[in-house]
Amino acid sequence: MSRASDTDRASDVDCCIVGGGPAGMVLGLLLARTGFTVTVLESQPDFDRDFRGDTLHASTLEMLDQIGLADRVLAIPHVRLREMSINAGAATFTLAQFDRLPSPFPFIAIMPQVDFLEFLADEASRSAGFRCLTSAPVTGLLEADGRVSGVRYRHAGSERTLTAALVVAADGRFSRIRKLAGLAARERAAPMDVCWFRLPRAAGDGYEAGGFFVGAGRMLICIPRVDEWQIGYVFPKGDFHQVREAGIDHFRNEIAHTAPWLADRVTVIGGFGDVHLLNVKADCLDTWHRPGLLLIGDAAHVMSPVGGVGINAAISDAVEAANVLAYEGRRPALGAGPPDEGLLARIQQRRNRPTRIIQAAQSRVQQLLVARALSGEAFEIPTPVRWLLRTPGLRQLPIRIFALGVSRTRLRALN
Repeated sequence: MSRASDTDRASDVDCCIVGGGPAGMVLGLLLARTGFTVTVLESQPDFDRDFRGDTLHASTLEMLDQIGLADRVLAIPHVRLREMSINAGAATFTLAQFDRLPSPFPFIAIMPQVDFLEFLADEASRSAGFRCLTSAPVTGLLEADGRVSGVRYRHAGSERTLTAALVVAADGRFSRIRKLAGLAARERAAPMDVCWFRLPRAAGDGYEAGGFFVGAGRMLICIPRVDEWQIGYVFPKGDFHQVREAGIDHFRNEIAHTAPWLADRVTVIGGFGDVHLLNVKADCLDTWHRPGLLLIGDAAHVMSPVGGVGINAAISDAVEAANVLAYEGRRPALGAGPPDEGLLARIQQRRNRPTRIIQAAQSRVQQLLVARALSGEAFEIPTPVRWLLRTPGLRQLPIRIFALGVSRTRLRALN
């Protein structure tokens, strides 16, 4: 950790956000709207990545509606997912019906994350105090008087520094800031890994709702997008080398066997260069903050892909951070120097329990459904799952937790 050369001067910005993903861009937008100076540092040249999460749940759409942006976001081309099922041979079982949610947005919006992030960046840039620098990787933390006071970063071929009243790490599951700050996480075991790839989507596929397909010890996650299917090939953790060694023809055949309706297009997968491996893990930091530093989103807690809630959990973190830092109290916590660490602890306190509950629910789904599907034995829906989904008053509870959160996270100043 480096030490700032001039600890007495005012900070360059009120808030430096490291990472231009959903959490970072939403927090930047909310803080800039209230008049704070915010700089987002994004290490990559743009927002376009393969197989970033594309699922916007009702919780995120409700927050966007609060600030008058939901209609404009939903004008971006997307698919509205209203149901998910699990298919094993001739048997089909409905797992989730989102159209029964008590929300103005009873669906999951499947939207390319690059389009969503570009929208947020454009909207945030309407505020004079906001800027986003791309190709600006952070290389170190500055420290002054026992607190994080800014960052070192590279941009346009030179090393630079940026001082800030608060540094927020929103730099994802491989967080550089987490490592620089020396913060440790508790990991949750995951029984699987996932390979993501895309296949063409035809109007007559007959599986417009999306779902899970199980067969031969494998599971496919099929997510409809505007003109293609995003497919997740799920297999036991650590087995990717075996998948590759078996060859691309074997890979295609397993897809066709598990979901026969895809057999006519698996040759689109030219090789394993068309396949993206996601090493599935889940963890959570014991402490999300240090003086002058806050971590949110996957930087604080890596979420499993189960339920597609990672984006929405990260955005909920950003909303609570904005509540504490800018929207609550007689005077905003930002703007008058570094915020007290007790305020940063309050953000974690509000988000810690919901995060752990969702992670526990994800872990239970992995145990009850995913591990059983990957066992190679004949697949049947476990009795506890059947009982839950057939019990009035309980069957929508898991869906509500994933779609709306353990409790609805709202901007408090707008309630």
